Amino acid sequence: METDSYKTVKTLSQGVFKDKGSKFISFVYPVSEQESVKPIIDDIKKKYRDASHHCYAYMIGHKHDNWRVNDDGEPSGTAGKPILGQINSAGLTNILIVVVRYFGGTLLGTSGLINAYKCAAANAINSAEIIELFVKDYYRIKFPYESLSQVMKILKEENAGLANQSFDINCSITIDFRILNRQKILKKLSLISGMETTFVERK
Repeated sequence: METDSYKTVKTLSQGVFKDKGSKFISFVYPVSEQESVKPIIDDIKKKYRDASHHCYAYMIGHKHDNWRVNDDGEPSGTAGKPILGQINSAGLTNILIVVVRYFGGTLLGTSGLINAYKCAAANAINSAEIIELFVKDYYRIKFPYESLSQVMKILKEENAGLANQSFDINCSITIDFRILNRQKILKKLSLISGMETTFVERK
């Protein structure tokens, strides 16, 4: 079943986990595009330059189809994958989790590392505020002024958002609505004489 809603974190949150002297500091960030990940990673590496590892995982998109993991020198599959596992277990997306490790002198072994990164990621998620958001389409609509009341009635009925409104002989409004409502709203608007609809973006 198609859905246009998703869960993510509202703001930056932190967690910590310790095992055999090693300290794992975790950070969870809300991110909406892949391009915003690298600057965050670079900033953490700069702030925690003395740490042994800076491992991370992210998930982007309401379909949960854009993801990546990075072990940053830890044995393959022991860091990024368990971090991503916690993201998936919580059903989250548009999220980046970075776990910074300070080595305590004692090797944890494969299972110990997996557990440490898993717990550190889980602690960051548990301290975060989880919110539900909706994927929306943005359209620019243009129509004759005499159709204004009819248009506004439809937009109110469908709970559409409004922005960049211009009312003259010809009116222009940027509207947004949940993507699952797209077909119904565009069909209603198409029945208005002189209506023009132009897709702007989806986010």
